[in-house]
Amino acid sequence: MKIAVCVKYVPDATGDRHFEDDKTVDRVGVDGLLSELDEYAVEQALQIKEKAESPDEVEVVALCVGPEKALDAVRKALQMGADKGVHVVDDAIAGSDAIATSLVLAKAVQRGSEGTPYDLVMCGMSSTDGSMSVVPAMLAERLGLPQLTLASVVETQGDQVRIKRDGDVATEVVGGTMPLVVSVTDQSGEARYPSFKGIMAAKKKPLETLSLSDLGVDAGDVGLSVAWTRVEDTTARPPREAGEIVKDEEGSGAKALADFLATKKFI
Repeated sequence: MKIAVCVKYVPDATGDRHFEDDKTVDRVGVDGLLSELDEYAVEQALQIKEKAESPDEVEVVALCVGPEKALDAVRKALQMGADKGVHVVDDAIAGSDAIATSLVLAKAVQRGSEGTPYDLVMCGMSSTDGSMSVVPAMLAERLGLPQLTLASVVETQGDQVRIKRDGDVATEVVGGTMPLVVSVTDQSGEARYPSFKGIMAAKKKPLETLSLSDLGVDAGDVGLSVAWTRVEDTTARPPREAGEIVKDEEGSGAKALADFLATKKFI
């Protein structure tokens, strides 16, 4: 079995994130990391491998589309336990939206691993920077594969995959037959931390770098100039204001608190 896990390199949420002049996110001048929500997809792929009757016959490949620094996201997945990394990097990709990103990912998935097609394509529920949650569905459509989305539990048996999806009023159990696309939520299980052994082992794992031409993708089909969606305007977040203290004087504290909550439309 071969599993492709789509991982994304995103700006660190704790850092000073900002937009470029063209309203695209600055991905070069800030620290970045593997999207936390994609770590859950890596974890579930690794668990499938570990629970298999023959773990050595299961290959987990971390697939990333992004600038040169995005290689750090692939390395993190390798340190966690992925067997191989594939990094698609090309200047023409800069500014691509979800539609173009899904195109490049689909071409990389169709290429397979060493000529062998993937049985499973796994994704996080969304990215922590764009938060659109549409790439898994777009990827499934481009690949012509069924999809199992927003899984909190993933189980496999042979070529069968069964997931649990937690909704507002019920939990659904949905099944499918490989090959297919699966996206998982942050409720699927805490992602493991890379061990020292894993960090050292990652340095020897195969890592393939591809360009758009390697995938047969026309540079004119990706990038900001052909994006279907774009950021029109941005406003800096206002500085945090000091909180308001409500004092309980002569038993009036409860009313003052209720009035404050009412003005903020909390009650």
